[in-house]
Amino acid sequence: MYTPFSPCRKFCLVLMIVAVFTVLLVTPAARAEDKDGEAGYTPIFDGKSLEGWDGNPKFWSVKDGAITGQTTKENPTKGNTFIIWRQGKLDDFELKLQYRIFGGNSGIQYRSFEVPKQKWVVGGYQADFEAGDTYSGILYGERFRGILARRGEKTVIGENGKPKVVGSVGDTKELQSHIKKEDWNEYHIIARGNRFIHKINGHVTIEVTDDDKSMRRRSGILALQLHAGPPMKVQFRKIRLKRLKLANAKKVVFIAGRRSHGYGAHEHKAGCLLLAKALNETMPGILATVYTGGWPQDPTALDNADAIVIYCDGGGRHMINAHRQEVAAKMKAGVGLACLHYGVEVPKGPSGDAFLNWIGGYFEANWSVNPHWTAHFKKLPKHPVARGVKPFSINDEWYYHMRFPQKLAGVTPILSDLPPASSLKRPDGAHSNNPFVRKAVLEQKQPQHVAWVRERADGGRGFGFTGGHFHWNWGQPDFRRLVLNSITWVAGAEVPDGGVPLKSVTLEDLEANQDYPQPKNFNRERIRQMLKKSNRTPKEE
Repeated sequence: MYTPFSPCRKFCLVLMIVAVFTVLLVTPAARAEDKDGEAGYTPIFDGKSLEGWDGNPKFWSVKDGAITGQTTKENPTKGNTFIIWRQGKLDDFELKLQYRIFGGNSGIQYRSFEVPKQKWVVGGYQADFEAGDTYSGILYGERFRGILARRGEKTVIGENGKPKVVGSVGDTKELQSHIKKEDWNEYHIIARGNRFIHKINGHVTIEVTDDDKSMRRRSGILALQLHAGPPMKVQFRKIRLKRLKLANAKKVVFIAGRRSHGYGAHEHKAGCLLLAKALNETMPGILATVYTGGWPQDPTALDNADAIVIYCDGGGRHMINAHRQEVAAKMKAGVGLACLHYGVEVPKGPSGDAFLNWIGGYFEANWSVNPHWTAHFKKLPKHPVARGVKPFSINDEWYYHMRFPQKLAGVTPILSDLPPASSLKRPDGAHSNNPFVRKAVLEQKQPQHVAWVRERADGGRGFGFTGGHFHWNWGQPDFRRLVLNSITWVAGAEVPDGGVPLKSVTLEDLEANQDYPQPKNFNRERIRQMLKKSNRTPKEE
């Protein structure tokens, strides 16, 4: 007996049919994508504009949905010129893009460097390609040791900077036969540690191991080349980046907030660059990179991070407030988090609760305070982050009376002191004073913890440090080492027995990279004498 469908049953049937066709249409493509290893790749070119890219507008534009470089007889380039990806640097990664070329020679620079005093001029590793039949797929060192592997070769670069052929990945003519002329080809570059692989249209063209320790590069910029010479045109599209977990090292991502207080205070950029340089120079098991000016524009910035270091203005302006879910995913995966100075303050509620979990404590308005005072750290705990750190005294804007879990559950205090009564002379306010802190300090005489660490259940680690208002304090060795040790520990690396090795920091080092110009009445000699007095290790340790 025929029974007509009700409207609801008809609608459900339509949905079922649509779902079946959706599976039939989408599933093969998804499977093909997984088979090709596309998972984890992030586009770094939007196909419409040069946002995030920087090149000479005389030669670079977007045409046909591709980054296009072109020279003409009337508009030649005097030397090789490049368009540079400005949103990040490359370390261990896979890069895929499509290219086509009409005449001439081009290439993809990776882990590269900008030539000083020359705009849009780049040197370093280059994945070469051309309109001809010889160089596509080779590894070339632009201003950087010349040809490092010809097509079809497997090479090892020795300490003398010269490549030695140790095997083959294919016949060069046969590999050339897979490359399409004046049509789209896919380039795939893999860089992991000191090993490099190039592929064009799925065929491996070179494999290189760079054992030249004095010259090889662990990280650097990405750029696309437009070659000098006869008129030519080159195009790049579908540029996708996948960061890889570092081989034999821990990745530390510093995120420096925007400029803030003025010369010599809250110097987020200069401070992060100084700390990252110290780690890169003395800790071979760590690779530190720095993003400045606020939250990274690089959509892959945190993809292979082992630790994140936040040094920025806090409270309602804290960068993490708007990126809490993104950071939460990294924390859940066991990534470490270190927050410096104002970076420990977030609003009470979701951000505050997250900080209690991630780093073990935070500055809570109307509970914590931010006076300037001289702290005397007479005793440090037996913990890896205290290795090589001697008792020290220093004046800073040491925030205290942090909001911690009850009974400091899961938190280990590192730097503690009882603040003087003079630090609580200001009127009550969100940051200045309150009944709770007066009771704790003036009545109960409770030492206040201004640096602490936490080990999380997810395997990650956290570090909070309330000092760092005065940029000049980074010149004090114990102050600096304590923070470097803690970042190392948070990243999951081993802190050396004597602590992170230190190189002396000069006044000139501290003056570098600051956000504000130096005032005319700035007393450089006073800072120099302060450094001389505090720096007990003027030579390399």
